[in-house]
Amino acid sequence: MSMSTAFRPRVRIAAVAAALFASSFASAGTLEVEITDIRSTEGQLMVAVHGSTGGWDGKGEPAAAQLHSPTGDTAVLRFEGLAPGSYAVQVMHDQNGNGKLDANFMGMPIEGYGFSNNPEVMRKATFDEARIELVEAGTRIQLRLR
Repeated sequence: MSMSTAFRPRVRIAAVAAALFASSFASAGTLEVEITDIRSTEGQLMVAVHGSTGGWDGKGEPAAAQLHSPTGDTAVLRFEGLAPGSYAVQVMHDQNGNGKLDANFMGMPIEGYGFSNNPEVMRKATFDEARIELVEAGTRIQLRLR
């Protein structure tokens, strides 16, 4: 057996692995989230993109997440490399930096929050209410803070 014959299967395996790696990026999409109605430039926007009801309900990690310091009343965040499919986005504006959504004595939030699809609900939206579809070419949504 010559050295070139023994080497050929490894080259094929490497070529197949490279093709699979490249195709995984070819089928990844970009989600752009435009957040509007930001009330203050204090604190941070905490943005989470969930790919399942389990993640949405806190039983798993988000598919992607970002912290963003707002500089005006609108912000645009990009989440790259997400597989096409169903997602739901939630945003909390932690103005005072305590890591939670503060509420008044009646339980009404006093910091900004919002969900993809902007459902008009007086509670946390369900995954289905906030569900959006990310296509391979990319998707842009607008999310309004309350």
